[in-house]
Amino acid sequence: MPVVTLTINDHPVSASVGASLLSVVREAGIPIPTLCQLDGVTPAGACRMCLVEVEGANRLFASCVTQVAEGMRVHTHTPKLIEYRKMVIELLLAEGNHICSVCVANGHCELQDLAARLGVDHVRYDYQSPVREVDVSHERFGLDHNRCVLCARCVRVCDEIEGAHTWDIAGRGGNCQIVADMHQPWGDATSCTSCGKCVQACPTGALFRHGATVAEMQKDKEKLGFLVQAREQRQWVV
Repeated sequence: MPVVTLTINDHPVSASVGASLLSVVREAGIPIPTLCQLDGVTPAGACRMCLVEVEGANRLFASCVTQVAEGMRVHTHTPKLIEYRKMVIELLLAEGNHICSVCVANGHCELQDLAARLGVDHVRYDYQSPVREVDVSHERFGLDHNRCVLCARCVRVCDEIEGAHTWDIAGRGGNCQIVADMHQPWGDATSCTSCGKCVQACPTGALFRHGATVAEMQKDKEKLGFLVQAREQRQWVV
């Protein structure tokens, strides 16, 4: 397979043609934060946490949806990038209703983890405090729009792994939200197979199991990557 040579944080790196910057950066042992990225599904570039600087370019690049190129010089942790990532986390916290102390995902939340890792101990923006519903019409699961960060992981998992495409994103701006079956209550969504993959994929407490209380909602997103790998390798085909 053809390879290209690029520089990441002043260190030369070789990578396969067509590889994403994010995968190459991580293979080089450089930690880079993500929120919408999930192994096994198509990258979306939605959260902008994995932004990197490329010398000679007049904009920042989402590394998960940017392919490597010959001679590319990439920087992953400049002061500008660190400030951008903190700003993104603060905006997410200000835009929704994220009260960690009463969340089922408290202690197991990727948004919470990123805020701690980046040193976000306060929010510089006005809280929007939107009025959002909690959908508990499904017999097994619930959807709390207050905690949704619109990463679209549930949408991609339902579409690409389960094949049901129950979830989608509707609306614009502050009215943008996850919807099931053309904006039906989740319990009325006839396309839903109740597999729970979307719940496993959710990085916050937006999707949860009935009966889970504060800090009890643990998720294992690696199971989704395992399912994709098993399907691609036809491990269950006799």
